[in-house]
Amino acid sequence: MGVTLRQLEIFLAVAETEHMTRASQKLSLSQSAASMAIAELEHQLNTPLFDRLGRRLVLNDRGRLLRPYATEALRVVKNAEMVMAKSGRKLVGELKVAASTTVGNYLLPYLLGAFAEKYPGVVVNLQVGNTEQVEAGILSGACDIGFTEGHTSHRNIETIPWLDDRLVVITAPRHPLSQKKTLTREDLESAKWIVREEGSGTEEILESNIFSQLKKFNVLLRLGHTEAIKKAVEAGLGVGCLSSLAVGREVEQGWLVQLPTPFLQLQRELLIVVHRGKDHTPLFKEFLAFCEHWKQGDVGGEKSGQPDAEEENF
Repeated sequence: MGVTLRQLEIFLAVAETEHMTRASQKLSLSQSAASMAIAELEHQLNTPLFDRLGRRLVLNDRGRLLRPYATEALRVVKNAEMVMAKSGRKLVGELKVAASTTVGNYLLPYLLGAFAEKYPGVVVNLQVGNTEQVEAGILSGACDIGFTEGHTSHRNIETIPWLDDRLVVITAPRHPLSQKKTLTREDLESAKWIVREEGSGTEEILESNIFSQLKKFNVLLRLGHTEAIKKAVEAGLGVGCLSSLAVGREVEQGWLVQLPTPFLQLQRELLIVVHRGKDHTPLFKEFLAFCEHWKQGDVGGEKSGQPDAEEENF
């Protein structure tokens, strides 16, 4: 169906004035243009909309049925135009953000809180998943911007370096390895590991930087959430490897112990990911800039758990 907003506008003007000439004058149209628009509308809807009573055009039952829908359609468009016009002067709109588990649970709540405080007219929706799920959201267009712990090689995704992070090997205080001043590869080979599911950024680092250096490794459990891993490790089931952002509180309280592993390179970079075809709207640009300023500590909002490069405990 090819009904246009202009046709509905002319239809409502004729319904109000009950006269083609007065309706065309009201809309600054020629009478013939207005008549053609009504004729085309009636043709597209396959029904007459007016009774021709002398020189008057009076809505019939089908026209009366259409009138509230036409009114609502024009009202919605008018409101949309007003919102878009205001957005040129004031930052408003909805931003859809996707983040992998560590970033989404331990960093973004602070960043998004600071952003919402600065821009109360913006609604931010956050979805948390693993790195593969974030990439899928970006590629499908379901999300505007993503944050991941793992790298991507997809040609349609652009990555922007954001924050530095490091992984730490953890266990329960009563675990035998917690008493050792320095761990060896043999210790890690004999340990029972509790790790993230395949597709997560943390699991990717674990595979490439730890398991690749071991002759063997024993994965006891693969769990889909960081909190589940922490609880399992805390219960003494084995050892885990998680971001220092995620375990800072537990290590500080003594519920978990960070194991010394100086022979492992567990540094990584947290990334912002966007679709290469993404239109950089004013809201999108401002959010990107806000992320950079927040990284530098130039805006409000605590970067909870953000590791200090000088506080390595290895």
